[in-house]
Amino acid sequence: MEQLLSDERVVLRPLTIADIDGNYLNWFNDPQVVRHNSHGRWPMTREKLEAYVAGLANDSSIMVFAVECREASVHVGNISLQNLNWVDRNAEVAFVLGETGFRGKGLMHSAGRLLISHAFNTLNLHRVYCGTLDSNLAMKRLAEKLGMKEEGRRVEALFKDGAYVDIIEYGLLRRNWLEANR
Repeated sequence: MEQLLSDERVVLRPLTIADIDGNYLNWFNDPQVVRHNSHGRWPMTREKLEAYVAGLANDSSIMVFAVECREASVHVGNISLQNLNWVDRNAEVAFVLGETGFRGKGLMHSAGRLLISHAFNTLNLHRVYCGTLDSNLAMKRLAEKLGMKEEGRRVEALFKDGAYVDIIEYGLLRRNWLEANR
């Protein structure tokens, strides 16, 4: 297994076509997994997912990593830097924890710390940010635990389950990350 980033809890490695053979495809069709994001509006197919994963190698605006629980050796989710802007040196951090039995164990916090450290210390980004539905309390807590600050609200920005919902925006500057992680 090729490792890019790891700690005692998680391993971040490149997402591969082989991951589709696990539960990865099912995550995007599981209402519990997609309830707080924009996935799940249309059924995900194996063909769509294969095309997506295959296209990652040629897209410099996104880096997607499989998150594996080190203890269980299971692909539990993905984490990514997307909308990478190499001129302004910023990127959006996105999380999906597909294996619901691994929720509440701090794995995405570990993955987030690894990826944000990589973003600032290796990629020399200036800023990372994320957005989440106002109802996604777990993601809001995670963003804050990672040192992100609430920066704003996009009012009625997403149509979900028959209603428009707000998206809360969070951001983190490199200098604040470095100061907090000396």
